[in-house]
Amino acid sequence: MTAVFALATSLLWGLADFGGGLLTRRIPALTVVVVSQTIAAVVLGAIVIATGGWNEAGPQLWFAVAAGVVGPTAMLCFYRALALGPMGVVSPLGSVGVAVPVGVGLLIGERPGLLQVAGIAVAVVGVVLAGGPQLRGAPVQRQAILLTLVAAFGFGAVMALIAEASSSLTGLFLALFVQRVANIVVGGTALYASVRRGAPALPEDGGRRLVQSSLPALAFVGLADVAANGCYALAAQLGPVTVAAVLASLYPVITALAARGLLKERLRTVQAAGAGLALFGTVLLAAG
Repeated sequence: MTAVFALATSLLWGLADFGGGLLTRRIPALTVVVVSQTIAAVVLGAIVIATGGWNEAGPQLWFAVAAGVVGPTAMLCFYRALALGPMGVVSPLGSVGVAVPVGVGLLIGERPGLLQVAGIAVAVVGVVLAGGPQLRGAPVQRQAILLTLVAAFGFGAVMALIAEASSSLTGLFLALFVQRVANIVVGGTALYASVRRGAPALPEDGGRRLVQSSLPALAFVGLADVAANGCYALAAQLGPVTVAAVLASLYPVITALAARGLLKERLRTVQAAGAGLALFGTVLLAAG
């Protein structure tokens, strides 16, 4: 079941990233984050009330708070790094954050078998290549590299933190709700500061009407992100964190394939090879 939940995580994160990427072409990124997470928080709040999740409140929720603070911060660093570019370097480098939860797993005593180690190595290389790394011909600013590494560490930290935020299903609903609230506070603060500096909160073409018409897509992005976090927490609780983290980190492959299938974007040779390696690594992990 670890593999099933971890692969579901990668599917949901990949689709959420794809949807979020499309939305940010028309709506400011911070607005996308705040609105999508607000919708998710409302849905989760209703689930927590219905399931009595409030009774699961305890010290573990601080992990959810930390995940909620780190997540938007990492995403903002990543967006800034993408703006500095080149994207062909930044995007694949962002996937190295998987080292954080894998390192946590090793520290707590997990020792994957030889076949699993091989699967981890192959899958990580595949994920990096699936991002379409730009190997030559473009200068890279040191600030872009630094911001990307900070973002990658943040993404990996969120995976490690959310895995520790609950020990039961109803507790997981509460932890995800608390994480969303923290996301909204951090994202909303950043959006307010951005508007104070003169940046628009609403798209220049369409304004509020465009945001309203995009609510179903924003809801999908927010809820897919919630479901992905929940699936990863279950995967990490049911089996080795080292395996769950690597399988969950296959989401760039899903994003690339979604762009190919829905937007008709052509995969570069290196991306196709990366997707193949990632899938082969998955097979090795499952076999181990």
